[in-house]
Amino acid sequence: MISGTTSSGFAFSISDDAVNDMELFELFAEADQNPLVLPTLINRLLGTEQKKRLYDHLRNENGIVPVDKVGDEVIEMLKGGGADGKKS
Repeated sequence: MISGTTSSGFAFSISDDAVNDMELFELFAEADQNPLVLPTLINRLLGTEQKKRLYDHLRNENGIVPVDKVGDEVIEMLKGGGADGKKS
């Protein structure tokens, strides 16, 4: 399991199953050419509840969830698990 807190303060955990999921890997490859798969990718990576928490965490004062910030958070989670990231 990978868990941590991103620099923006979002606490997360990613299961070992998600990390070793070939279909998730394919979604990452496809996202490079088709950014419309990003919501599906995030749902598969984090699950429905964590995805909702992430969106709520990033939602701005106008109620918008910025796409660029979501991408930055996902990259940060995968790179190092955030500020206190750890693999267990």
